[in-house]
Amino acid sequence: MSLAAQLYPLLKPWLFRMDAERAHEWTTRMMRLSHACGLLTLGRRGAHPGDAPLTCMGLAFPNRLGLAAGMDKSASAVDAWAALGFGFVEVGTLTPRPQPGNPKPRLFRLPEHEALINRMGFNNPGIEAAVRRLRRRKTRAVVGVNIGKNFDTPNNEAVRDYLTCLKAAYPVADYIAVNISSPNTKGLRDLQAEDSIRALLAALKTEQARLAGEHGEKKPLLVKIAPDLDGQQIEALARVFNELAVDGVIATNTTIGREAVAGHPLAGEAGGLSGAPVRERSTLVVQAFRMLLRKGTPVIGVGGILSGADALEKHSAGADLVQLYSGLVYRGPGLITEALEALRGASSHPSTGDSGVGSSF
Repeated sequence: MSLAAQLYPLLKPWLFRMDAERAHEWTTRMMRLSHACGLLTLGRRGAHPGDAPLTCMGLAFPNRLGLAAGMDKSASAVDAWAALGFGFVEVGTLTPRPQPGNPKPRLFRLPEHEALINRMGFNNPGIEAAVRRLRRRKTRAVVGVNIGKNFDTPNNEAVRDYLTCLKAAYPVADYIAVNISSPNTKGLRDLQAEDSIRALLAALKTEQARLAGEHGEKKPLLVKIAPDLDGQQIEALARVFNELAVDGVIATNTTIGREAVAGHPLAGEAGGLSGAPVRERSTLVVQAFRMLLRKGTPVIGVGGILSGADALEKHSAGADLVQLYSGLVYRGPGLITEALEALRGASSHPSTGDSGVGSSF
């Protein structure tokens, strides 16, 4: 067990007495410092012991486990996250211009449900600042850049923002993820409508092809979708993704539903709910897209992974790769090792059949 995994249970009670966002900022700073001092890899030699290399989207991943977007919005600790054992790190969401996000407080813990509610609002330093940081990274882990639009950009001009970010990120990203599913930027989820997403992705795929020719390398373009979709919406999105040959789908973002936390004092806070309450729903969405997408289109499963069994469940439902976010808040770095051990014995190709996770749409 890593030093970080051993220390987290001791630090957790103290961190949970802090404001959630302040605790996150402190933890990120300490991670950067610990990595600079070599403490995150103390006692380990070479690759992480849980690594099981694979190729996906033409990229060489050290293992199937990634850090979801939202944890490192500014791309400030990529090397540190990779040192903890992640095979890939997704940074952002990043927008063309820097923006402060929504007013604080905007991040809330619901410990009774192992959940978080956030309404951060794409607070980030802007794509250019993040690109400068990513140029200096040393990790061999795959790095994805999650992109979005500025809060004051109307949806009929959103394509411009996404194209700006795609062009800026292309030279430093291993893949680019298009975020159209955050509930914390007004109107953003409207871009998931069939006509809107088709127009946006058509423009991005055209630019991807141009950039591939310019740089001599194709960088995969993925789309991150919401869990709050009905069967018809999922079918429509899958149809567009297949038509435009999207390189992958990330399922899912946070939910606006509150059924699982009804009655909690914080249930009425605006924002996206993540953690254990979204696990089953996100797994069902993974399963649905696995069945509807063209063969060979990867799915990244994220949402409610708080154990190795949860990570394996996502893989069994059809996820080629999986990502953590809220589980790290409740379990700490020990969850990384546990998830890697569970995934290490996973089959080369995820199941496309019944995952046994609950009712269908």
